[in-house]
Parts: sequence; C-alpha cells; structure tokens
Amino acid sequence: MPAVPSSSSESVRRAALLASIYDLGRPPSYLSAAIETAARATTENLRIVLFSRLFDTPAEPEPLSRVQSAGKQPAERFDDVQRLLTSVYVQATKVAQDMGRVLMDIDVLLQGTQEPHSAELVQDAERVYHVTSDSSATLAPASVLDRSDIVHLRADIVSHGPSHSHTPPARTEQTRRFPVAALGGTFDHLHAGHKILLSMGAWIASEKLIVGITDDALLTKKAFKEVLETIDVRIARVRAFLELFKPSLQYDLVPISDVYGPTGWDDNIQALIVSKETLPGAHSIHERRKEKSLTALETFVIDVISATESSVDDKDAEVLKNTKMSSTFIRQWVIEQRSKQGGS
Repeated sequence: MPAVPSSSSESVRRAALLASIYDLGRPPSYLSAAIETAARATTENLRIVLFSRLFDTPAEPEPLSRVQSAGKQPAERFDDVQRLLTSVYVQATKVAQDMGRVLMDIDVLLQGTQEPHSAELVQDAERVYHVTSDSSATLAPASVLDRSDIVHLRADIVSHGPSHSHTPPARTEQTRRFPVAALGGTFDHLHAGHKILLSMGAWIASEKLIVGITDDALLTKKAFKEVLETIDVRIARVRAFLELFKPSLQYDLVPISDVYGPTGWDDNIQALIVSKETLPGAHSIHERRKEKSLTALETFVIDVISATESSVDDKDAEVLKNTKMSSTFIRQWVIEQRSKQGGS
C-alpha cells in the first residue's frame, strides 16, 4: 500500500475520492466540499469513483446481431449521467485550474454496487477520501474501504427517500443501449470535456466502442501545433482512460483522415456520439451512410461540454463557462509555462 503523508492536509501526487450517488435526477451538491478538498490536495491525478445501484448493468449484453429497446438498461438515463459527469468534472477541473495545475489528470468513474474490480481503482492512490453521511449508508464496497488510512469526509446528504428504486421517466427509442457505438475527435491533451464524451460513448455501448482519432497530417493548422501530442500518445491516453472507465468493452481506436472514419463504411455501427461542436460532422456522416445504403445511426449529442453554453443545472452552468476545458487552452498554457521557465 502506498505511503500516505502523516497529515491529510499535505499534498499528494495521486488521490482517490469515493462517494455514493442515490438519485440521478438532481445534481449531487453534497459532494462539492469533498471534491474541493480532494482536488486541492492532489497534484497529478485525482480519481473520483462514484458508486450507485443505478449504475448496475444487466448480466448479459445484447448480441451484436440484435438491437432492441432495453427497458431499464443504463442508456435510458443518458441525460442524467452526462449531467452528473459534467457537474463533477467541472468542480474538480476548476479547483485544479485555480491552483495552477492545468495538466492535473482527473478521472470520474461510475461503478455499480457489484463491480468486481473496484478495489483496483484505488490501489495506487497515496490518499483515499470517502464521503460519509449520518443519514445514508455508503454504497462503496468493503474492498475499497479497508484501508486503515482512509480519510472520511462528512456530507449532509438530503433525504433521498425512494430514490433507491428511482425509475427514470419514459424515454424515446433512441435511449436504448447499442452493441456497437462510435465517436471521433482529436483528443489532444486529454481533458475533462474529452472524458465526458468518451464516457458517454462507453455508457451506451454494450460490446464495442469505436473511436476515430484525427491523424497527425490533418492537424498542421492547429493553434500552438508545436506542442500537439502525437497520434500514438493520443491513442494510448484514450485507451488507458476507456479501459479504466469500462474494462468490459472492446475498444477499437483508429486514426482517421476524414470526418467519417469507420462510420463511412462499417454497417455494424448502430449509434453515434457527438458534441454540439461536432454536430455538423454527424450530418455529413448520416448523408454518407445514406448514399452507401448503410444502416442509419442513432445520434446522441453531448450538450454540456462547451465553454460557452451548457445544460448543467444551477450554479454549475456559470462555473462551466469559466472552466477552460479546451485542448487549445491547454496547449497555450504549456507554451506560456515553457516561456516563463526559459526566461527565468
């Protein structure tokens, strides 16, 4: 077990924050103080692990050859889950940026109450925080709470009543899970906005997620291109995050030289996940598939990761606007830091 500083107020490189989620219908405001505490005390990697019965998945996924409505399967909570992820990522990212730790790696992971690998998620942490409450029993398994050095943070969790059996409202057909889903992007200096997109792709896929990653040759006109990560680095970082978020999926990460990638020819894909910023590309993909008589794709839009507009509730919306979840911002920051070091 990694050594932990004698004082829980001292900074550590790697930390984990464990918390329980009882209701996806409202933002977990009770986590705000705990997220700030953990983020302020972490310098390199903060892993936030959220446990909930609402994240439990069916034992058997749908076969590749059959796409059907999934009733109470996880994708019908698509909007709620993306709001939850965004709220937590925004709070942690803002603290890291305020501390000048723009490159701090933040991972938000969703765990059902019967996930077998939960303990592995915190084994490298130098400190583990656990959010507790007098009114609610923790949903985190004992396997991740057996460290003698765990730091308990008290939270006033509002009465959740029947939320343990929370049934989401009826959704349209597009909210089912899909055997094969796809998304694309540059994924330079992997940040919170990227991770929300990737997480939601993994959330709705039951067997395989295809990720198209823009090849180096198409990025020569990017701002601050001198600090762009190579395609190999970007692929490796995307794979590492996805295998952490949902190790049960198969991941096909491919360099792409156009907007289509595998969606331009692969008829096994059923769903496409895009951000608002890349929505025009989705239209082009749909037109291409129509021309080639390929199966139409269900489109899921991540509408909460823009720096200028969001659907996050309450005060998080204003925080999001002031949180720079942008590869361009990160590259500019890296260059500025190098310039300061060179001039000192």
